Amino acid sequence: MGKEFNITPQQVPPVQTKHRRIVSSLPHPDSLPTLEKLRSIEPVSMRGMPPIVWDRAENYYVWDKHGNQWLDWSSGVLVTNAGHGVKEVRDAIIAQVQSGLLHNYVFPSEERANLVELLASLSPEGLKKIFLLTTGSEATECAIKLSRTHGIKAGGRGKIGIVGFERGFHGRTLGSQQAGGMAGQKNWIVNEDPAIINVPFPDGYWQQDVSFDGFLAAIEKRGLKPENIAGVMMESYQGVGPDFAPVNYVKQLREWCDTHRIVLTFDEVQAGFGRTGKFWAFEHYSVTPDIICCGKGISSSLPLSAVIGRAEIMDAYPPGAMTSTHTGNPVCCAAAMAAICKIIREDLTGNAARLEKPLLEALKKIQTKHPRVIGHVTAAGLVAGMQTVKPGTKEPDHDLAHRIIELCYQRGLLLFAPVGAWGQTVKIAPPLTITLEALEEGIGVLMEATSQAVAELS
Repeated sequence: MGKEFNITPQQVPPVQTKHRRIVSSLPHPDSLPTLEKLRSIEPVSMRGMPPIVWDRAENYYVWDKHGNQWLDWSSGVLVTNAGHGVKEVRDAIIAQVQSGLLHNYVFPSEERANLVELLASLSPEGLKKIFLLTTGSEATECAIKLSRTHGIKAGGRGKIGIVGFERGFHGRTLGSQQAGGMAGQKNWIVNEDPAIINVPFPDGYWQQDVSFDGFLAAIEKRGLKPENIAGVMMESYQGVGPDFAPVNYVKQLREWCDTHRIVLTFDEVQAGFGRTGKFWAFEHYSVTPDIICCGKGISSSLPLSAVIGRAEIMDAYPPGAMTSTHTGNPVCCAAAMAAICKIIREDLTGNAARLEKPLLEALKKIQTKHPRVIGHVTAAGLVAGMQTVKPGTKEPDHDLAHRIIELCYQRGLLLFAPVGAWGQTVKIAPPLTITLEALEEGIGVLMEATSQAVAELS
C-alpha cells in the first residue's frame, strides 16, 4: 500500500470537453522543479497524490498553470463541500482579513460566537455545547478525553475503556490512531493502551456478521466489561466504503450505551455538512450521539473542526483547562459561516441526495462488467467507493485501484490516492455543487479508465 505516481512527463491523448481539458504531457515539464523541490524537502509520505501542481481551484474544477483542467472528484479530501474557492467563502475570508482581526486565542470574538450559535442550531436537541478546534484528529482526541473524563466521574478510575472499530479511521495522532482500526498504521505505537480496543465493523462485506451480538462477543473476548467502558467511537460511515452499519445495529448500540452510561461518539469529520444527502450522516440511523466530531466540510477551505456534545460531558473542565491555541480562529470562522450558509441556502444536501442514484447505478454497472475485480461498491449522497480485489477473490488489490486513478488523472478526472485498510478503494467525493451533467461526464471517464486498467491485467 502506498505507491507513488510517476512524475516523468508522459504523452497522453488530448482532452477537450465542457468539464475537462488536457493539452500537455502529464505532468507538464515546467512543473517538475516544484515536484522535485517538494520531493527533496518533504517526507516520502507526502508523495501519494497524482502529480498536479495546483494553480487554482474553483467550484468543482482544478487547474494547473499550463492550461490543463480537471473535473474534481476529491473535494481536496472531502473538504470543499460548498465548492472550491466559491465567491461567498472568498469574500468572507477577505472581509475578515481586512477587518484586522486574524487571531485572538480564546479571547471572545463575535466571529466565534456567531459560528457556534449556527452549529448549535443545526445540532440535535441536547447537543448544544460547541468546542472549536483545528483538525479532525484534534476533535477525536478531545472526544476520547471527554469520554474518559465522563467515565471516571460516572464509574471511577476503572471506567476508561474506549471501543473503536476495525478498519476505522479517526486521525493519525496517538489516541485517534489507537481508536481507529487500521492495524498496519499503528505499528509505531508499540505500547498500545490496553483499554482502547477495536471490534469488527458490521459492513456486510468484509465482516459478514452484522449482528449486535457480534459487538458484545468481541468486547467480551477482549476482556472488557460494560462497567469498564467509557466511550464508543464510530464513524457515521467508514471512509473505506462508504460503509454504513445496519440501522438496527446502531439503535441497539445506542440503547446499550444508555444502559451502561457510555458516551457514544459519531465521527462526522468527513461525513457531515450534507455529504451523504443528510446534513449529518448519523441521521440515516435515526439516533442521536452524545458527541459529534466534525471538520473538513465545515469551512470548505480553511483548517477548522468542532466537538459538539451534551453539556454534562462538555463542561467537564474548569475555565482555562481545555483550550486550543487556534480555537475558533476568526478567519476560519468567517469561512465556515459562509460555507455552511451556502450549503443550507442552495440545498446542497438535497443535491447530494438526488445525485446518489445515478452515481450508485453507474458503479453497479462497472461492477457488473468487471465482477471478478470490483468486489464491492457503495454510495451515499455524493460519497462513493469502488473496492478492487484480485481476480475471483476478496484479496484487496491496491495496484488496480492505483492504476484506475492514474488513468482518470490522465483523462482529466481527479481523484485522490486509493484509500481503505489495504488501499483498495477508488473513492469518489466531488463538491456538493456538482451538476448531473458533470457527474455523468466523470462517470464515463471512470468507466473507460476501469476497463483499460482491467484489460492491462490480462
